[in-house]
Amino acid sequence: MAERYFISDTHFGHDAVYTFVNKDGSRVRDFADTAEEGDQVMIERWNSVVGQYDKVYHLGDVAFPRRKLALLEQLNGKKILIKGNHDLFDLKDYTKYFYDIRGAHELYKMMLTHIPIHPDQLKRFDANIHGHIHDRKIDDKRYVNVSVEQINATPISLDEVLYRRENG
Repeated sequence: MAERYFISDTHFGHDAVYTFVNKDGSRVRDFADTAEEGDQVMIERWNSVVGQYDKVYHLGDVAFPRRKLALLEQLNGKKILIKGNHDLFDLKDYTKYFYDIRGAHELYKMMLTHIPIHPDQLKRFDANIHGHIHDRKIDDKRYVNVSVEQINATPISLDEVLYRRENG
């Protein structure tokens, strides 16, 4: 049976994201020194867990520059994009690589978004699976951040999302 996976903020091709640092001076993305290296690490890790028929929800901020969208051809699975604030290219640029494209999506009473939703909106949902805030977490079990910095640059399964929701 096909699995469901989640990831956000791959930023394929974006060199600047590899220069971001934490308050202690350590690098936010410590798995590579450049976008080229990081892209290859993320592709390898993605394909090590995602099979051909698995579904992957990419919660935004896929790639820039535009030409780096072509890296998606190397990734296993049926990909669904929940658009992020940096997914600014024409829709036709994304439809080549994604089975479906949405602004948000409800899945099993969980709201999938790029940017975390306001806590008042969670009354209708059990959780918010999101990205956008990279290395930070919201101190509330209802929020699960699936930015690459939170998930070892590897898509995580629905079971892992549910585990993180229960265990913080």
